[in-house]
Amino acid sequence: MKLAYRLAYFSGGFLIGIALLFFILSGKKTSCAYGPEARTLKNIRLKNRAFTEETLKVLQENKMDTSAISTLLNDGDVLFSESNTSLDSCKQYVIEREFSEKNLKVRIENCDSLATVMEATIK
Repeated sequence: MKLAYRLAYFSGGFLIGIALLFFILSGKKTSCAYGPEARTLKNIRLKNRAFTEETLKVLQENKMDTSAISTLLNDGDVLFSESNTSLDSCKQYVIEREFSEKNLKVRIENCDSLATVMEATIK
């Protein structure tokens, strides 16, 4: 079989496969969280969130609400060097992102069923 025919068959099968995947997965909420940062943020996003009084006070002083934390969990950067992941029960992660021209940095305690925003700093 000539190389041109092989490429034509391969391309045809590849396009049919891509079209099937496109139609099958188009209505589902699929995501590709393969990296450690993406997996960590997704894990925290899926849990119920609690806020300490100190965190809510800092957010109110800077005219922000808890939606800033939600945005941070979607697009933030996990600082693993500042996080404490060696704990047995609840690991603590530091997440940072620029929000409304200010640098928002939070420490989140990630337990089995609850993610608690322990402290927030805004610079």
